[in-house]
Amino acid sequence: MFKTILVPTDGSILSDKAIVAAIEFAKFANGKVIGLSVAEPYPFSPMAESTMAADPGTYEENMLALAQLHVQKVADAAKAAGVPCEILTAQAFNPDEEIITAAEKYGCDVIFMASHGRSGLSRLFLGSKTQRVLAHSTIPVLVLR
Repeated sequence: MFKTILVPTDGSILSDKAIVAAIEFAKFANGKVIGLSVAEPYPFSPMAESTMAADPGTYEENMLALAQLHVQKVADAAKAAGVPCEILTAQAFNPDEEIITAAEKYGCDVIFMASHGRSGLSRLFLGSKTQRVLAHSTIPVLVLR
């Protein structure tokens, strides 16, 4: 049975569904939840240096603070349900790699995550973080839509 559930969140409504499902499952299985939010670093481009609008340090601090707010939702929901929970934030250009690394590091049995349902050209150009987690994870991944 799945006892340690990783639930990555980006703060979206779909991620909120994954949080609810993960907590309900953890409560049923007497398990725990690991909440993760990955902040993407400042998208620095040497070509655009003269047109930088924001301070990279401030941008990254703000993104990490936002990620902390996202995982706090996981912690608050878990506490309300009486489910043990740990939360963490990370900073990376490839959130899918951070998700897989966190699952390994915390000994997770399953990953509950949302899919934003992109298809066609937008999926081709934007890529799918969920799809990459599915392709590279060694543990089961439950995708919610």
